[in-house]
Amino acid sequence: MVNSFDEWSSLKEVIVGSPINYNTQDLELSFKLFFHDVAYTAFWYPSYEKKESQKENSAETSSTRKLGKKYLEELAEDVEELVKTLEGLGVKVHKPMTLSHPIKFKTPYWEATCIPALNVRDQAIIIGNEIIETPPQIRARYFENDLLKPIFYHYFNQGAKWTTMPRPIMTDRSFDMSYVSSDRTPCVENIYTQNTSEFDVGYEMMIDGAQCVRLGKDIIVNVATENHWLGFQWLERHLGDKFRLHKIFQLTDNHIDSIILPLKPGKLLLRHPKFLDKLPEFLQKWDIIYPPEPTENIFPQYEDDELILTTKYIDLNILSVDEEKVIVNSLFPELMTTLEKHGFTPIPVRHRHRRLFGGGFHCFTLDTVREGKLEDYSS
Repeated sequence: MVNSFDEWSSLKEVIVGSPINYNTQDLELSFKLFFHDVAYTAFWYPSYEKKESQKENSAETSSTRKLGKKYLEELAEDVEELVKTLEGLGVKVHKPMTLSHPIKFKTPYWEATCIPALNVRDQAIIIGNEIIETPPQIRARYFENDLLKPIFYHYFNQGAKWTTMPRPIMTDRSFDMSYVSSDRTPCVENIYTQNTSEFDVGYEMMIDGAQCVRLGKDIIVNVATENHWLGFQWLERHLGDKFRLHKIFQLTDNHIDSIILPLKPGKLLLRHPKFLDKLPEFLQKWDIIYPPEPTENIFPQYEDDELILTTKYIDLNILSVDEEKVIVNSLFPELMTTLEKHGFTPIPVRHRHRRLFGGGFHCFTLDTVREGKLEDYSS
């Protein structure tokens, strides 16, 4: 039976994402907006700017990029190591259906290439005994949760609630660009083009489950755009008085689980002291664990044309097995040492290409069953 109220209580069942055939990226508007904070300064934005400007409708066409076979093989090895580690700890692992080959699809408004369900934290959130599917922010991920449906039906048949937030049309003008067109990104208008469409309905609800962190009755939500704000309001109305949602304004562009992760009641992993003032007051009183600064030598060296999709802080994206044990990337031993000093038991698992595939262990997993109950940790 689905049961998960927090990020740290004893883990019993989890979904681990599938890396199989994760070999394409559609470099179109929604993709570039989503990875804006990381990728804006990378070389590939200017290099694709001219191509995008020559297209008649960027919502209908995109540059599709292939990922290297070696990276895919090594990713599959690392994900399988994660699965075996979790099973060795007594955790039941569920896997999505495999995407056997890249599938092109077309809605009435645009077309894209479907990708596997790898970062399963993104488009669903478990709150108590309810599965909530969140509306996609990247067009290629529109049908991604279909690959999770056998698992969701399994839990539904056990009595779980299963809700899907409103699905966006996702025309160019569905996206709020105020975040990326601020002073921090000069000349952004030359990079992002929003074409009009007869199907425009204004800003639409788009928010990922990974923008939320669960602490029992309290749920922290990062809101950086009008799209996120609409999603926040939906969640707040849907969950009602049983939960307290805390809006953090523009902590980052999207996901927050490489910035803030609660590891147990009263202990919080936080990337840097500069983020402390943005947290709700009750969290500022917790024992804050600041990680060591990661260095570039813990990451593989890539060719100049590879797309780096995360910051160097991606290894803070750890997974708690219980209030003591945490799964940590073995390639960042300094983080394991820091966690040990704070009373945790790090379990090392290798994850090489986290920056190419946009996720760490927290991103790759969706905890469906934990032993914890609904508790109030802020009073």
